Parts: sequence; structure tokens; C-alpha cells
Amino acid sequence: MPQLGLSWLGLEPVAASPWQLLLLAGASWLLSRVLAWAYTFYNNCRRLRCFPEPPKRSWFWGHLGLVTPTEQGMRILTQLVATYPLGFTRWLGPIFPLITLYHPDTIQCVINASAAGAPKNMTSGGFLKPWLGDGLLLSAGDKWRRHRRMLTPAFHFNILKPYVEIFNKSANIMHAKWKCLASEGSARLDMFEHISLMTLDSLQKCVFSFDSNCQEKPSEYIAAIVELSALVAKRHQQIFLQKDFLYYLTPDGRRFRRACRLVHDFTDAVIQERRRTLPRQGVDGSLKAKAKAKTLDFIDVLLLAKVGFSGIRMQEDEDGKELSDEDIRAEADTFMFGGHDTTASGLSWVLYNLARHPDYQERCRQEVRELLRDRKPKEIEWDDLAQLPFLTMCIKESLRLHPPVTVISRSCAQDVVLPDGRVIPKGVTCFINIFGLHHNPSVWPNPEVYDPSRFNPEYVQERSPLAFIPFSVGPRKTAAI
Repeated sequence: MPQLGLSWLGLEPVAASPWQLLLLAGASWLLSRVLAWAYTFYNNCRRLRCFPEPPKRSWFWGHLGLVTPTEQGMRILTQLVATYPLGFTRWLGPIFPLITLYHPDTIQCVINASAAGAPKNMTSGGFLKPWLGDGLLLSAGDKWRRHRRMLTPAFHFNILKPYVEIFNKSANIMHAKWKCLASEGSARLDMFEHISLMTLDSLQKCVFSFDSNCQEKPSEYIAAIVELSALVAKRHQQIFLQKDFLYYLTPDGRRFRRACRLVHDFTDAVIQERRRTLPRQGVDGSLKAKAKAKTLDFIDVLLLAKVGFSGIRMQEDEDGKELSDEDIRAEADTFMFGGHDTTASGLSWVLYNLARHPDYQERCRQEVRELLRDRKPKEIEWDDLAQLPFLTMCIKESLRLHPPVTVISRSCAQDVVLPDGRVIPKGVTCFINIFGLHHNPSVWPNPEVYDPSRFNPEYVQERSPLAFIPFSVGPRKTAAI
């Protein structure tokens, strides 16, 4: 039996069993990890002293609850941006530091870091994983690069152009509902609710070629997507339900699972139907049928990801593989989630800001009327979008004031050096606060004022390209941008 020699302590050797040796080895490994973590933590604390820090709630809670996704939280953030124009440090509890950045000069350094040096932080995305799977939003590494390469051509203007007709039809349905409500004497209506249904209606037609008529009658699938979005947002505010095993014990967790199953069943059924249709018609036959309809929906694009059509060559996977059914479902579900909420939010704020500024609203109305003066039916077409400069400026200014994506995060896998020489240490998470950037008085004079002239082309050229990033920025920005 092995013996531990302790003669150097003036003690006799003692026999050690294998279990004792294993326990000693485990304790030594654990101690080494604790010491390594303590050293890294101390070193990072020392290096983070160069970043300003707002007053903490307490040494234990740190800055928890300081900035929340509420109206009050946005007001507090606006005050912090005015106080610390380049960014600040905040602590989640006593041991987790976060760097918040909202100036183009500092953001540039994090964005310019390689994907390996500053990858997307996936912590909060874990709540979406059971619903969205490994789509473009949540995948990483080689899988993300492969899917991004194969799907980017899906957003070519030749594919998107025919969708304008779908958007017009869905918008006309919503407008007819509003006129009906107005004729009945309704003085108020929830714009976001109506616009959300309109965007979901449009997306369901673009993704699945399926018309659920959800703007005029209830749809289980649409209701499930709305419920999932609300449950994810709610869970972000419940600090004690971050772990899945606890969350799924709650009523909300069970509702989340039921809604996930319903959404997945719908998407799977569409994919299987297309899989059955494709062999019968063949690729050429399928493309001809779609050409007559003038649109390829998103499921078509995913299934035909290796085929050339409409003058566009879809990218082929390096291994010659098609997307699996699971991959297709993940991308379709991601598209539905990422497309409806941000679009509905952006459009709702555009209407809000135009309602608050009747003079701008009238200029937009006259611009559209002039464009459609001799046209029947009076509907916007793809090529018209470049002929509406003032409306475009109004939309962009609304997206500046109320960006649909308020924050993105990056984990620093290596030190990131800022222009002034300060260093964000390896292992620290960076929050690029888009709301803070768009309300930073050192970037946008009088940032709380709605002023569409900020986006006059001559003024745009004077600003950093990173001064306005309403839908994220960098390699992982929205694929359709």
C-alpha cells in the first residue's frame, strides 16, 4: 500500500488507501481551479478600474436592477449615457462584471475583433433554444458559418421583390379593419397588437405559403408564437427561473413546452409535405410551378439551397449536404420569431412618431400621394422604395429613437484594446447598448428630439457608420440587411 512520507514534518510515514489518494488529487485539482479563478478575478478587477462605474445597490447585489427593459430603465440608461459618454462597468452580483458600450469608437473595437475573439454571448439565448434550435440566431462556429453562407442568397432582391405584393395585401386587410373600427366609433386601438398580427400574417405567407387569415380569425399557430415571445420576455425578468429544470416546473414553463410542440408540429408538417411534393414534381417542375406563382417561400429556399434559380446561385455546402429537416425547422422558426416582433415594434413606433408630428406626417402623405397619383391600384411596388426619401428619413429617425434591438452582447475571448488604450480583459462580457448609442448626446445632438433631417444624405456622410445600428451590426447582424 502506498505511504505518504511525512518525515520532513517530524512525523512517521502513514499508509494511504487509493481512495485517499484520489480524494487528495481531487482536492488539489479543485484548489488549483479556485486559485486560478481567484487570480483571474483579482486581475480583471484591477484592469477594470479604468472604466467608470455607477454607484452600486450594495456590495452583494452590485448593479442588479439598475438598467431594466422598462420605460424607467430606459430613462436611467439615458442618464448614465450622458454621465459616462464612452461606457461604464456594472456588476451582476459581487463577481460578474459587464462592460456597457454605446459610442461608435469603442463599439468599433469589439465589432472588429474576430468572431473567435469576440463571439456572440449565448447566455440569454438559452431561453429560446427549445423553440428556435440551432438557427442563425443561436448557432455558432462552423454550423453558423455554413448556414449563413447557404442562406444569404435567399435574401437577394430577386427573391424578395414578389413579397411586396404579399405585404400590400396584409396591410390592406389591417387597414380595412381599422376603417371598420373607426366607423363603429372606436376611439382607441392597440396598434402593436394589430401590426403584430399583420406582420405574422405576412411572414406566414412568405415562409410557408400558408394563409391562416389570422388577422380576421384566431389561429392556433399564430397564438402560440405570440405566447412564446411573451413567455421568453417574461422569463428574462425572473432571476430565480433561469435554470430550465426549475422553469419547467412552473405553469409558465409548461405553457412554453406546449406552445413549442404546437409550433414545431406545424413547421414539421409543412416540411414533410414539401418533401413529398418535390420528388413527384422534380426540381425543375417545382421551380416552374413556383415561377407561375411568382414567389418562392422560405421553405422552398431552404429545400432548394443547392439549386440555381431565378438567376441566383444558392450556395452549396462544402460537403455537398442539404439542410436536414431539423435545420430547416430551426431556420423557419427563427425567421418567424426574428421577423415579426422587431418589424411590428418598428412600425408601431413609426406611426406613433408621425402621429405626434402632424407636419411630418402630412409631408409623408403628400410624398406617397404624388408617387401613386396616376397609378391603379394605388399600391407601393419594390422600385418605389427609392422614390420616398422623406418617408425613409422619418422611418430611420424613428428606428434611432426606438431601436427594435436594444442591446447585443459579445464575450471577449481575448483582450480587446480600445482607442484610448484601455483594455477590456479576456473573459469579460461586453454589452453593446444600441438604445444608449442612439441616445448618446456626444453622437446625436439633442438625442430626444424627433428630427428626420438627421438622415439627410449630406449629414449621414459626416457620421460614423456605427452611429446608427437599429438591427445589430457585424457578421451576426440580421441576414436580410
